[in-house]
Amino acid sequence: QVQLVEFGGGLVQAGDSLRLSCAASGRTLSRYTLGWFRQAPGKEREFVGAIIWSSGYTYDADSVKGRFTISRDYAKSTVYLQMNSLKPEDAAVYYCAADSNPVLRIRADEYDYWGQGTQVTVSP
Repeated sequence: QVQLVEFGGGLVQAGDSLRLSCAASGRTLSRYTLGWFRQAPGKEREFVGAIIWSSGYTYDADSVKGRFTISRDYAKSTVYLQMNSLKPEDAAVYYCAADSNPVLRIRADEYDYWGQGTQVTVSP
């Protein structure tokens, strides 16, 4: 079992930056992929990006490419989502997820563990 807890959501203005954190516990992450998803009201859960823990390889969705960056702190078992140049359409509940395979995953149903989510609100 992997437990995931997200931190860092909040209310910001368009153009601002925000950094989300996801602290993992319960298992070593050496063979995991950590992903970020988001879900706005009335919409499906959307892939934002992912990082393969062992290699540090990252992949971002086109909708956030160049604005969002995923990174990890190996010692703290924490993955980060740095969000810059935020837009109102980025507003959503952001979820951290873990898949017990060190391969890139972009579908929500491929992830085994989920955090509780953190709300990001972006005002125009």
